[in-house]
Amino acid sequence: MLILELYVFVLAGFVGFMVITRVPPLLHTPLMSATNAISGISLVGSMVAAGAHRGGVATALGFIAVVCATTNIVGGFLITDRMLKMFRREPHGDSAKPEKR
Repeated sequence: MLILELYVFVLAGFVGFMVITRVPPLLHTPLMSATNAISGISLVGSMVAAGAHRGGVATALGFIAVVCATTNIVGGFLITDRMLKMFRREPHGDSAKPEKR
């Protein structure tokens, strides 16, 4: 049974990689926003797991999951912000242009 689960995990990783690499650059920002929402759900689940008082190992694994999910969310927002800055236009107006003499 472990071989089947490992096979599904590797196949899911490969399919996920192929899907993400084929996303056009214009769709990366909406995709990152959706991924941040999913990471938020996993953060709530990991907080529930960390606070369930099911034993020391479960609490430690829940804490590690909270740290990983938080890192994923913060990194996703930083990347999304950086990508959105690429699409900002330069300000129009006479104050932005240097004076010519």
